[in-house]
Amino acid sequence: MTNRQLIKTAHVWAITALLALGLWAIAGKAGINTQNQNSNQNSNTANRSTGGATGTQASMNEQDHKFIMDAAMGGLLEVELGRVAAQRGTSDAIKQFGQRMVDDHSKANQELMSLASSKGMTLPTTLDEKHQKDLTKLSAMSGAEFDRAYAKMMLKDHEKDVKEFERQSTKAADPELRAL
Repeated sequence: MTNRQLIKTAHVWAITALLALGLWAIAGKAGINTQNQNSNQNSNTANRSTGGATGTQASMNEQDHKFIMDAAMGGLLEVELGRVAAQRGTSDAIKQFGQRMVDDHSKANQELMSLASSKGMTLPTTLDEKHQKDLTKLSAMSGAEFDRAYAKMMLKDHEKDVKEFERQSTKAADPELRAL
């Protein structure tokens, strides 16, 4: 292996490690919040079954709604990109990371869907035009070019997502959304 190949391989591994650490941190928070969410869902179900108003829809503001919709669309894209990476990635690290994105984001998407449903929201189930273009663009690549582009896209996207989720954890009007 040449020095250039070693540097590229090290770069891909470094990006993968950073992404894994970031996702591990997010997953850790999600595990704690799942208990809170289940507790809140049970109380919401009880209120609906008795005909009482939960007040949960009223606690959502426009920014909360936008965040949930954006997170849902981003989650759908992560799953689709992960599927492509698991199938088309050149390195085992990219393939494994892609599958991890499918698994982790499928679970996170279900949790988000559950929360949205409890708020009377319907989330998108297919990619919008912008996100479909991102998927199409990446799907057209192959080999090391694909691995680099996927790793770069995931790093950029997860840095943005972490900031948004952290912001929502303190700024969301809805307490259940803050807990998510």
